[in-house]
Amino acid sequence: MLDIAHPNRPDLPAEIARRRTFAIISHPDAGKTTLTEKFLLYGGAIQMAGQVRAKGEARRTRSDFMKMEQDRGISVSASAMSFDFGQYRFNLVDTPGHSDFSEDTYRTLTAVDAAVMVIDGAKGVESQTQKLFEVCRLRDLPILTFCNKMDRESRETFEIIDEIQENLAIDVTPASWPIGVGREFMGCYDLLNDRLELMDRADRNVVAESIEINGLDDPNLAKHVPEHLLEQFLEEVEMARELLPKLDPQAVLEGHMTPIWFGSAINSFGVQELMQGIANYGPEPQPQSADPRQVGPEEKKVAGFVFKVQANMDPKHRDRVAFVRLASGHFKRGMKLTHVRTKKPMAVSNPVLFLASDRELAEEAWAGDIIGIPNHGQLRIGDTLTEGEALRVTGIPSFAPELLQACRAGDPMKAKHLEKALMQFAEEGAAKVFKPNLGSGFIVGVVGALQFEVLASRIELEYGLPVRFEQTQFTSARWVTGPKPEVDKFVNTNKQHIAHDHDGDVVYMTRLQWDIDRIERDMPELTLSATKEMHG
Repeated sequence: MLDIAHPNRPDLPAEIARRRTFAIISHPDAGKTTLTEKFLLYGGAIQMAGQVRAKGEARRTRSDFMKMEQDRGISVSASAMSFDFGQYRFNLVDTPGHSDFSEDTYRTLTAVDAAVMVIDGAKGVESQTQKLFEVCRLRDLPILTFCNKMDRESRETFEIIDEIQENLAIDVTPASWPIGVGREFMGCYDLLNDRLELMDRADRNVVAESIEINGLDDPNLAKHVPEHLLEQFLEEVEMARELLPKLDPQAVLEGHMTPIWFGSAINSFGVQELMQGIANYGPEPQPQSADPRQVGPEEKKVAGFVFKVQANMDPKHRDRVAFVRLASGHFKRGMKLTHVRTKKPMAVSNPVLFLASDRELAEEAWAGDIIGIPNHGQLRIGDTLTEGEALRVTGIPSFAPELLQACRAGDPMKAKHLEKALMQFAEEGAAKVFKPNLGSGFIVGVVGALQFEVLASRIELEYGLPVRFEQTQFTSARWVTGPKPEVDKFVNTNKQHIAHDHDGDVVYMTRLQWDIDRIERDMPELTLSATKEMHG
């Protein structure tokens, strides 16, 4: 398939061109986990929704494997899943939907080529969706939209489309149109293929019945759709065709237009059409920005970057798995790759592919795929692996935390253990850990309050250490950069405000915005930054 977005780029090898690597973004409760599960169902990865093939925990959703997620029913750890759909290979990267985990989500969006935005038919575009969407816009990520929960009372179709167009400043084109809403919702008309899709309410796991229709004036429509619904539907579609733009595949790839499908993930309805849409209109693996040059997926040599580190995926083994997005080449198990940051070779002997919490050894992988590399802390977020070339992937953000608390071990004798646990979470990107130059203990920074609870529960679960989080006088942290003599002078005159992060970089802990303004005024040669680029 030609790369429409970059007509002068070389054709990709077939194995790479069939890859579709995307993330699902949504507000909490919009139904992302259910949709993910149905993707796996249609991809043949699971036999029946809500069931795990292997064990008896039959009602657990596959992508939420951490204990806390199972307790709370929220996804807090982005995991990756690979499965086939027809001739395509889908790599689905799940993102935490909870707003407190936005940083992890932002980083995940650097590792995908497209995003599927899930919105709730009753609620429309919510604040969290808007924030995530802005990140997609920054990267010009193609977006496909799924309007979920149409079988519940939902808003008018035009109202939903208008809201997306206005709030997100993107053209919306309907790929399907709902027939009836709420209790009367009976299915959709597939506008791209002139097909009527009817929903089966009796069995949630049954794939929708499709009826071929020859255009909207086909008398067969009346056989399946009650008169009052048909009349309204025909009127709406006629208006939609006049008022809304036609599907332009090029505009979709450039991130200016989003096709929207309507459905009900819990009833397995509309999901297959969405997947077909990802296959047909989603981008193949895209070039990756790096220093000193961009990496093209068609390049023969392997290059990849770490966008996430997950510790203790298997509590029985103290392992950390680095999630690596392959940017180019054909990777084979056992390959030696150069770890660019340390310049050391690394033999990748047991890389894994994920089917949610199931892992299998990856004998091979191609550009666009996401593999997990178990390691003992050598790999960090932002690290680049290559076949020797000194490339550094750029654009993986680290944000200044918005909430800071002091962290102490319940047992003072266990302070060393606590340091180890916190350093691990820092490398995983789950929290910022600052070691103040004066005094003992650590200051932990997060983007949202729920993260403190998650950290406390994980430290206790994985390390057997009860911990306390306490208020601290500091309200924000800024990374300090500038000429070395100036930084040293600054550190000496502001001792009680200085800490170091887990990379050893200097951090200025502040109480008031005034602190930041004062330094910017008095020491213009220093830069105080709220984000730090995560480099390998």
